Parts: sequence; structure tokens; C-alpha cells
Amino acid sequence: MLKRYLLSLLFVIPLACCRPAGETQSYNVQIAVDGSKQLYSLSRPVTVDQLLTNTQIELGPLDRISHPLVGQISDGMLITIRRVREEEICERQEIPYQQRLLTKEGVPAGGKQLGQVGVVGVEEACYRVVLEDGQEVKRALIDEPIVLRAPVAEIIYAGSEESVTPIAITGRLSYINHNNAWTVKGNTTNKTPLTADQNLDSLVFHQNEAGTMLVFTSETDPTDDFFNELWMVAADGSAEPQRLTPSDVLYAEWRPRSSNTLAYSTGERSAGAAGWKALNNLWLMKIDLQSGRTLTIEEALSESNGGFYGWWGTHFAWSPLGNQMAWVRPDGFGLVDFERRRSITFADYAVFQSATTWVWLSSLSWSFDSKLLVSTIHGLPLANEPAETSPIFDVTITSADGRFSESLRTEAGMWAAPSFSPEIALTGSAQSAGYLAWLQAREPHNSMSGEYDLIIADRDGSNQRRLFPMPGETGILKQDYGLTPVDFAWSPDARHIAITYQGDIWLVDIQSGEAFRLTFDGGSSNPVWTR
Repeated sequence: MLKRYLLSLLFVIPLACCRPAGETQSYNVQIAVDGSKQLYSLSRPVTVDQLLTNTQIELGPLDRISHPLVGQISDGMLITIRRVREEEICERQEIPYQQRLLTKEGVPAGGKQLGQVGVVGVEEACYRVVLEDGQEVKRALIDEPIVLRAPVAEIIYAGSEESVTPIAITGRLSYINHNNAWTVKGNTTNKTPLTADQNLDSLVFHQNEAGTMLVFTSETDPTDDFFNELWMVAADGSAEPQRLTPSDVLYAEWRPRSSNTLAYSTGERSAGAAGWKALNNLWLMKIDLQSGRTLTIEEALSESNGGFYGWWGTHFAWSPLGNQMAWVRPDGFGLVDFERRRSITFADYAVFQSATTWVWLSSLSWSFDSKLLVSTIHGLPLANEPAETSPIFDVTITSADGRFSESLRTEAGMWAAPSFSPEIALTGSAQSAGYLAWLQAREPHNSMSGEYDLIIADRDGSNQRRLFPMPGETGILKQDYGLTPVDFAWSPDARHIAITYQGDIWLVDIQSGEAFRLTFDGGSSNPVWTR
């Protein structure tokens, strides 16, 4: 200790000898902080930390200082303090909308029409921002921006430069185009829109056997209590569409041999992927065709769970004579017993588990004499896979009394949708004939998303031949995975088939195989064709 004291004396004394007698050391220090500079004079040296304490300048946890706090001040020193803070700032910015030019039915060639007004979207992004003396020096995104409102594309419709080949047709062919109803009568060039801005959802689109009235469902706003409404419209376009009483309708069909009777089934809005939960009921309703007013409503089947995957819904099909009705569910099909108000099962099979938002449901078609039903049945496993995942789907004919059932085409594919043709009168004979058509999967074991060909055969399944599309062309692909969309329809004289192909309606001549395109905008579906 004594040695350290003597060394200190030796260090201090020479310095004192060099300073004029009576002169005191002064330390002038400036501190730049909070937008100003202050000059401080000290008679003795202190640390930077002591100086800040004596001047009551507090440092924040993130503040930056130009000199170490433990360092000693010196004369003429400038100490700079930068106030640093972090803030979380959330900012909203616009998301520009896209512009889409689409071809659409009804727009003159070369013309354009505004189909949908574009709306900019809004997103919110939150940042961690570093500020020095109130100025931003660094910004980092905390997380991915949140879309508060998705942009809505501006849609401009343009007229097609293509022209329809004039072909005389029997009856009335109607279809859905860009969520509205269109109809064709007499000649393929006579295309007429029946609705505008109606937003058809394709769950119901059915034309009566006389070809005079159409019934359809129209999607409602997501904030409404029900998910759709039932409407009817005169098929000749002579009157505006009329709203009918039922809502939340999953099936509706005109009853043959009755001018004003509808059968329908309902559901209820659901938060699930489909947007509905089926009630699996059945009602018969008579309406006033002039006003749309309900005359009578009769319950034919009460609500039920509908079996496996019953939330998807039960579909129904009137026989051509209007005296019988078939039903189909994901696990089987049969007939409606109107007298006892119950369902009679003809066939049951394992439901198909697709791990998708939709449920596979067979279509049903009656023969023109109401004696036979043709459908697609989920077949037995191919190997050791569970029955629910079997890739096998067969075209099967069942008698209307349920006494026999026969497979006409094995491994046809899940979207085969077999359909009997209308009656064909044979020249010089009292008997009648007819055809059977279905879609045949090119890869039967991969039929869910694979391509299909249109096959035609005699009513008993003999003389099968490929009709459409032409060899070498892309096959028919499933586009609508709704409850029971219509993929093709027979003309009343069984000379043509109207089929949806690549988003357009095509007419295929049964005898020659020639195909003619009816629409050209990629927005058509659900052809229905009656007298």
C-alpha cells in the first residue's frame, strides 16, 4: 500500500510543477441530447456516467451514447446521446385487383361488356420499427400480412368471334352459362338467355317434359339464413323468373304427366365444406304456373339422417310415367313407397371415401317405359384395400320391381352417369327401341380425376361404341362436383346428345358421330333437353 501511494505522488507532482502557480484545471464538456446541446464546465474529472447522473440525464434501455459510461471526461469532449425506442406499427395497404377478359354468350362479336366491377383488397402488415431521435432507422416484418379484404377481379366480357353451326334440333335444349339460364329452340343459332344476374348454383336445374318451364336454384348472400332459393321461369323467355316458396333446396324436379307438380328436398345452412346439411326429406308441391303461388304441399318422406354421409343429401328421380320415384344415397339406391311414406332399398354398397369436400353419389336414369333403372354402383375391392376405397365402379341395370339386377359394364368409372335414351319408334313395327349412353373412364382405376369417353350402346348394353371425343383428343373431365350435376342429355328424338366438354356444350350426332360446338366461352354446363 505504501509503495502504491509513493508512485501516485511521483505521478502527480511533476504535473503540478508544470502548471502556473494558482491556475485551476477546467473541463468543458458538451452533451447533445433530445435535440439540443448543453455545455457543462467541471473543475475535476469524472466519468461519463457520473456526469449524466449529476446533470439528471437518464438513459433509456435502448439509447445509444457516443462514449463508454465508465470512460473519463476530457476537456472539449462532445458526448452525443441518441434516443432509441422500438414500436410495433401496423399499416394497411391496398391490394390491386386483377383484370380478366372472358368470352361470354350474348355479347356481340367484337363488343365488350362489364361483368364485374373490380374492388381493391386490403391487407394489414405489422412491423417492429426502430427509431433514433424520432427518425425510423430500421423496420422488420413481424409476420406475414393479414388479408382483411380480398381483392375482387374486374371482369370484362367479350363477344366470341366463333359462330354456331346451324343445326335443326327437336324440342328445347337449356343449359347454365356463367350462372344464368339459357335455352335453344328449333335451331342451334336460336340461343336465348332466360335469366340475368341470377347466380344459379346448379343444385337444381330441371325442365318439364313439355319444355315450357324451368326450375332452378339461385345462390343467396352468405349473410342470409338460407343458402339458396327456388325459382321458376318460362322456358320461352316470355316472363321474368318467379321466386317459389321453398328455400335451402338440394333437389327439385317437375313430375312427369303433371303440369304443375314439383318434388323437392331440402337442407339447412351449415359451416361445413359443402355449405349445407341435408335433411333427406321429400315434398310434393302444386303451384300456380302464372303467379308461382303454392297451392298445396304434401310430405312424402319425413326428415332422416340419410345413412352414411347423409349430410351430403339424397337425390331422387321421377320415372317417365310419373308414378314411381327412385332415390340414391352415397351407400345405395331404391324406390320411394309413397303409400307408406318410406324408402325401399334395392342395392347397397360401401360408401366411397375420397378425402375431399364432396361425396360421391351415383346418378339414376329410367328407361322410357319406366321398367328399368340404370345406375353406377361402387364395386368390391380390387385387392386388399378397404371396401370404402375400392376404385371399381360398374354400370348396372335394375328392374323397377327390384327382382333382378345385372352389370352391363364393369369398371366404367365413378362418373359414368349412365342414361337411357328416349323412346325410338321403329318403322313398320309396333315395338319401340332405345339406346344407353355412359361415360367410360380411360383409366378405370383412376377414374376420380381421369379422362372419359362418351359410349353409346343398345339398351341391353350390346353393340357398344365410342362416340365422343374424336380419337387423339383430350378426354372428358369432371368439372362440377356438386350434388348431382348433369353431364349430358339426350335429345327427345334420340338423334343427338348434348354434352359438356371443356366448359362448353357440344352436340353429338348419334349416327354419324359428328360433333358441333354450341357455346364458345368455357362457362357452360348442365344441359337439359325435353320436348
